[in-house]
Amino acid sequence: MTDDVETATAAALAGAEVVREGYGKDLARIDKGAGDFATAADVAAERAVLDVIRTARPHDAVLGEEGGRQGATDTGRLWLVDPLCGTLNYAVGTMLVAVNVALRDGPAAVADPFTGEVFRTDGQTAWLHHEGTDTPLRPTAATALVDVNLDPPFPSAPGFRATALLAHPGFVARFRPRVISTTLALTWVAAGRRAAYVTDGSGLCDSVHFAAGITLCRAAGCVVTGLDGAPLGPDTRGLVAAADAETHSLLMKLVRDEP
Repeated sequence: MTDDVETATAAALAGAEVVREGYGKDLARIDKGAGDFATAADVAAERAVLDVIRTARPHDAVLGEEGGRQGATDTGRLWLVDPLCGTLNYAVGTMLVAVNVALRDGPAAVADPFTGEVFRTDGQTAWLHHEGTDTPLRPTAATALVDVNLDPPFPSAPGFRATALLAHPGFVARFRPRVISTTLALTWVAAGRRAAYVTDGSGLCDSVHFAAGITLCRAAGCVVTGLDGAPLGPDTRGLVAAADAETHSLLMKLVRDEP
């Protein structure tokens, strides 16, 4: 398990180095349709991540955001890789991006290319790894800041709309909204920099975009559920990750528009 943590960390850092080096450059774009795209940095960062995983774990499979599933088909060990979470931010010169590496049902690491921070976990405990030192993550709702993802799709509408949550009197009375579109939002909840994170969506628990952040939050002791308050599963809609049970309970009432 320790080796898997180190593999996830090394892979995330390798991807982060590529992302950092490509920042601010005129990068080619690969159109994915429906307004989505990747840059040459996404592709190169994924290649760097996969090189580390293949060297350390040659018999494992990998599911990458850009390259799809690769490697062995008869193994239960699958690495989920998002080499540049926040591509649109990156493409317009905003440094809110992350590199996500997670072994399904195992360790995970999220690297911030511009701070040098790596949020990592063995699945039981979570740490901030920075300059060779590991500091345990301590969630807290003290900031009262809640990140809400406003990006489509919105599969839970009209029952739940993020914009409606932001305008809810109960939300305004207790929290201050922030908007972010990378895995950093989840790592900040785990680290106590945010009180919670809320997003719509489907299939998030095994998503290359969310798996690492969800694993980190769980290991740090956060409360993580779907928009219905139930544990995450293949058919769960949305995600609510809160620093503590009280914050989670209040957000669930607001999501359901209860008094």
